[in-house]
Amino acid sequence: MPYLVRDRLFFGDIKAAAEVLKKGSAEITHVLSLLSSASISFFSGWRADMCIPAEEIKKVFVGAEGSPRKSLAPEKLLYSLEHAGPELKLVRMAVPLKDTEDEDLLDYLDACLDFIDQGRKEGSVLVHCFAGVSRSAAVITAYLMRTEQKSMEDALESLHEVCDLVCPNDGFLDQLSLFEEMGFKVDTESPIYKRFRLKILGHSYKQGEKIDSFVFGADPGLPPSEFNPSEEALEGNQRSTAYRCKKCRRIVALKENVVSHVAGEGETCFEWQKRKASNRANNRFQEQQCSSLFVEPLKWMTSVEEGALEGKLSCVHCEARLGYFNWSGIQCSCGSWITPAFQIHKSKVDISTV
Repeated sequence: MPYLVRDRLFFGDIKAAAEVLKKGSAEITHVLSLLSSASISFFSGWRADMCIPAEEIKKVFVGAEGSPRKSLAPEKLLYSLEHAGPELKLVRMAVPLKDTEDEDLLDYLDACLDFIDQGRKEGSVLVHCFAGVSRSAAVITAYLMRTEQKSMEDALESLHEVCDLVCPNDGFLDQLSLFEEMGFKVDTESPIYKRFRLKILGHSYKQGEKIDSFVFGADPGLPPSEFNPSEEALEGNQRSTAYRCKKCRRIVALKENVVSHVAGEGETCFEWQKRKASNRANNRFQEQQCSSLFVEPLKWMTSVEEGALEGKLSCVHCEARLGYFNWSGIQCSCGSWITPAFQIHKSKVDISTV
């Protein structure tokens, strides 16, 4: 039987979902399925025996309107919707989410949480995965965090009171912590999200996947008609810091493209940290000692798109050497190890505003 988490919000496993889909429910009108099946329709093999009719409504892929995520490939299925159950009275949303620590949970959260909201407005919603332990627990924890402004620990403890078996995997817990840091939203312009996205890209590269330029940031050096800055940068006619190639003055990065890092995490700064350990001192050290900028991969980086493990980053206009990239990482002059790393030397660029 599914567990009641909040009014009109249920939590369960594959058996609870199958029972609802087979017999229907006087309460549940929506089902959110979080399963790793590539075909999404996990129940397709059971329908003949269990008499679970289904009729597809639509499939939504990454990059569709309302799903501008960058860390997933554009051809990747974000979710599918179908009418299911007796007399097709249930609305079922199926999300292809694996229960692994390196799985990208954040990029599916908005779609999942919006579906839960809609389901509770129209009736009641059951959220389930296979065992009802990790994936569904992670999504419901995120929902409680957002709707009740709870910390991850408090939201998870609240869910533990309903079912003491819940245990999201460590990768999901890390991402829920990032979700909390971003203010209970998935902010794709946040440095927090950009660091996460780089981690996902690095893992994909190590797995042998081709990194499509779809996931690269826009080229800020293009004419205004071809380059659209973020909404945040346009609000109130705000001006943005720009980094220009010293030789030809072409813009190679904006402040929004920079991926920040904590100063002094590597071996070379251990002695420094022992001398002065205050955060303020560390921040001054980073400003003084970081000789490079680390940015997200951008569409002008043709050498990155070609698939090499490492190589030079050269200005696309004048071919001046700007920096270096390495999917295995580069150590900053402050001591931090950045992985993967897309490094622009500060000595090779000038700073201006646009």
